Amino acid sequence: MQYVVRGMVALVALMSVMVVSAGTPVAKDVADTIIAKLRLARPDIPIASVEHSPVEGIYRLDMGRGGVVYASANGDFIFTGKMLGVEPGQFVDVQEVSMRPIRKKKLADVALSDMVVFPAQGERKAYISVFTDVDCGFCRKLHKEIPELNASGVEVRYLAFPRAGIGSRSHKKIASAWCSDDRLDAMNRLKRGEAIPEIDCPTPVATQYNLGNEIGVTGTPAIVLADGTVLPGYMPAAALISRLKL
Repeated sequence: MQYVVRGMVALVALMSVMVVSAGTPVAKDVADTIIAKLRLARPDIPIASVEHSPVEGIYRLDMGRGGVVYASANGDFIFTGKMLGVEPGQFVDVQEVSMRPIRKKKLADVALSDMVVFPAQGERKAYISVFTDVDCGFCRKLHKEIPELNASGVEVRYLAFPRAGIGSRSHKKIASAWCSDDRLDAMNRLKRGEAIPEIDCPTPVATQYNLGNEIGVTGTPAIVLADGTVLPGYMPAAALISRLKL
């Protein structure tokens, strides 16, 4: 019988046994056993990879757009939800930590010329990558604080994430900003709620939207730090500057 145990509260008790290098691919026979068992229940289940988790005997399954689940070695049990590591004074989201180097690498592969970049004033001391939507209220609130961030040495790199999806009105608006001769001015106007001419040209908007989905962006603004940490939602400039230790 297949059992799905929702939530990882019971698993927290196991986290003192941190004996395996998380993210390491498992032996083919182990992966094949787990996949074969799960496909007895769901033949169409998408499994992109099977890797070690930080807990011996529990494996991390990347389900692509379906997220991440964990499985026992024989595939008889799967666990959904967060795996929490126990550290002094805190619980740590294991999945979030494991995604940081992946986000860092994927964002490093995005050319600056494909972003809308608001440069730091003077010396650049830090940079943030922000997945944004021009019709999002909290995105507009964050945008108003870009001058303060820039003045503190923070470069703001915008990537497109139209929440209504590809082909939506928001998509067309933000794509027009990417097509504009002056992207910064176009973005400023859209963030103020103003209309700009609709321009049709090849843009990276769809690619960036898909990238956001791949790395766990679920809403906007999604602020990604240089190390791949995601700060979901709006954060005041002063708090963000403090978080960056500037």
